[in-house]
Amino acid sequence: MYFGLSEEQKSLEESISKYLEANASLEAIKAVADGEKEKAKAIHQGLVDLGISGLMVPEQYGGLELDTLFAAVVAGALGAGTAPSPFTGAYVMAPLALSLAGSDTQKDNWLPKIAGGDAVIGMGLSEYIGAREDAGITYSDGKISGRALFVIDGKDADAYILGNQSGQLFLIDADSSGIDVTDLTTVDKTRDSIELILKEVNAELLPGSEKDPSAINKVIDTGRLMLSADTVGASQVMLDKSVAYSLERKQFGRAIGSFQAVKHMCAEMTAELEPCHSMVWHAAHCQDNIEEEAREMACHLKAHVAEVGQQVSKTSIEVHGGMGFTDEMGLHYWFKRIGLNRQLLGSPELVREEVAKLQGFDQSLVKKN
Repeated sequence: MYFGLSEEQKSLEESISKYLEANASLEAIKAVADGEKEKAKAIHQGLVDLGISGLMVPEQYGGLELDTLFAAVVAGALGAGTAPSPFTGAYVMAPLALSLAGSDTQKDNWLPKIAGGDAVIGMGLSEYIGAREDAGITYSDGKISGRALFVIDGKDADAYILGNQSGQLFLIDADSSGIDVTDLTTVDKTRDSIELILKEVNAELLPGSEKDPSAINKVIDTGRLMLSADTVGASQVMLDKSVAYSLERKQFGRAIGSFQAVKHMCAEMTAELEPCHSMVWHAAHCQDNIEEEAREMACHLKAHVAEVGQQVSKTSIEVHGGMGFTDEMGLHYWFKRIGLNRQLLGSPELVREEVAKLQGFDQSLVKKN
């Protein structure tokens, strides 16, 4: 039996990669990081034209209705290309949340718009995963108030889906009164994240989230998988760049790649990263086919890939030496992307604690050992 990507998935990955190579060069990414919004919009529109907005939308609403593995393949390609485009929140988590928990009216209103690339929905679920003391949202009589942090793909969004500590999901039109949006400046300039201050804002409960509390977990797990795939894609580029640089950079009349220390650094990066590709594929397969393993695999993947990504990005900079810190090389764009992915939707420590509880470990023994 063959375990790997299908020809269709490889073709989709190649299409995304070729588009980004042609339209999102390092110079283009630098321009986006410096604030050129039109450049980011143009890159995003090109990706929408390739179909990324309709991947997870059911066919009856105009989408492609592909599985999670297809979405993971796209996420990996976007990470490799440091694509300045919404994806994880707007085109994976949002349509999944609406499909699982939305009413027929909510689906009819929003899913066709998402599929056509006419609407972006930001996802704010930090208050469910691990709210800070000064954050959290409350819902009463159709109104929502509070503070939501790190809303993924929320900048310039048409609507937001927020989760409270109980796991209920709420849909808010971005044009509603009572919303104060703060742009959260993160280390990663290729993607946007915002904070919302809400004061008696009109909100719609996604009814399925009240009937089935597991819906929000499914959305979060799929989001974690996308972030992990993005990290693997970005890490692979940093590894490839390290190998290429080691073969062209010379010291003492020899390519530094011939030095044993550099060989070991590249070999260790390869050994750590290579299994992560198949781990992403298996976790994505579980989301759609092996329900009893899906949550555990998503948590294990998020924690493990975050650690591997951190190590690969750090070692890649070391292989490049002083050049690794320069804007000329641009390694910091992948480095920072990996760093942000590590924290979004739960740090490795938080996710490990979550999966330990899920597997029934005695927390006192875990802490003791």
